[in-house]
Amino acid sequence: MARPARPVRTPRLLSRAAGRARPGFTLIETAMALVIIGVGVVAMVDAQQAFMRSNTWSSQAATATFLANEIREMTRQLDRHDPVTGLFLDGATLVGWGPEVGEVTVHDYDDLDDFDGVVFGVLGDFEGPINAYGEVIPQLNADGTVMMNAGAVVPMLGWTQRVEVVKVSPFDTGPALTPDHTDPPSGDFEGRAVDEFPLLVTVIVEYQGPYDDQPTEVTRISWIAP
Repeated sequence: MARPARPVRTPRLLSRAAGRARPGFTLIETAMALVIIGVGVVAMVDAQQAFMRSNTWSSQAATATFLANEIREMTRQLDRHDPVTGLFLDGATLVGWGPEVGEVTVHDYDDLDDFDGVVFGVLGDFEGPINAYGEVIPQLNADGTVMMNAGAVVPMLGWTQRVEVVKVSPFDTGPALTPDHTDPPSGDFEGRAVDEFPLLVTVIVEYQGPYDDQPTEVTRISWIAP
């Protein structure tokens, strides 16, 4: 029995068949591709923002450490108490803790207890922050020049140096003692006068950005003056 002859496809039929067989993207596939690309872009942006935050914090931490060490360098050669009047008890009254009469500028401060509670910066006791020479550290413009305002140097914007000085026991530097604390005699121990205690000095550096409601502590350093 003879096979039936196969139909011969015309060029038009072949063109339609080829069109049906050609692969392509559906709407769902396109949407999924857009979602994947969008997630990747968001991840890249988030990673870049995290890097910028980390880089900003690193720069601020380095600046804060520098500012804290400037105070330490300025005070490390000072006596614990005033070299002339000293620190003593007049009855029950402590005399000599804090700035003495006539000490009105940072250059007048000649002992460590003068700096207790002093703040260098905006709304502080003195302009600041300051360097180891007691000079105000200026804010710089983008071109490296010193920022001026009405002929006056503008201090570093947003930075504050806060100094705390407390008495501590020579055997336990953890708890702070009151400035008028003394150790009474006991047995073979002759006692310890009010001016014979080590001092714990702490410098706290804070920064307040232009859009911050309050300053944030960036770093603090402490040391013992025996």
